[in-house]
Amino acid sequence: MTPEILSGLVAFAFVSSATPGPNNLMLMASGANYGFARSIPHMAGISLGFSLMIVLVGVGLVQVFVAYPVTHTVLKIVSILYLGYLAWKIATAAPLRRNEGKGRPMTFAQAAAFQWVNPKAWAMALTAISVYSPDQSLRAIAVVAVIFAVVNFPSVTLWTVLGQQMARFLTNPQRLRAFNWTMALLLLASLYPVIWPA
Repeated sequence: MTPEILSGLVAFAFVSSATPGPNNLMLMASGANYGFARSIPHMAGISLGFSLMIVLVGVGLVQVFVAYPVTHTVLKIVSILYLGYLAWKIATAAPLRRNEGKGRPMTFAQAAAFQWVNPKAWAMALTAISVYSPDQSLRAIAVVAVIFAVVNFPSVTLWTVLGQQMARFLTNPQRLRAFNWTMALLLLASLYPVIWPA
């Protein structure tokens, strides 16, 4: 991988990881509702789960979509339904004081598994492999996965901290409810390019 391609990959990883999407919106909601420490497994699950996804897509999983196009449609429907469910869970999350004893953020395994139904994650993985690892050698795929893991973790940390800081303003149950509904609607809005592609 040339230095030019590597720098392009780092820039792509940063921009795609830092911009709003299902992962970042859910982390912001998690930080606001559960705090930073309880959201760490969620954060780690995203970073490591997405890196694993890149490796598996790069070594040939993408060929399943080529051979069986219906799997892409099935994935799209499952993704939309699951993100709708998560939006509902965010919108109806209990106030922070009640969540301390009752609710819990996503676990590491749940966050890692979520990458497989996250439309933005699929778009990022397919683009990263096709543009920055066109020969799809194992070494190039590994570099793409490692770059994303390194660049992604500070990004997810920032979104979680942003949510945690917003919790200071969200001490009133009405404000927290409004915040949660806003995050849920933004999560649903992130499906726009999936449902109505350009």
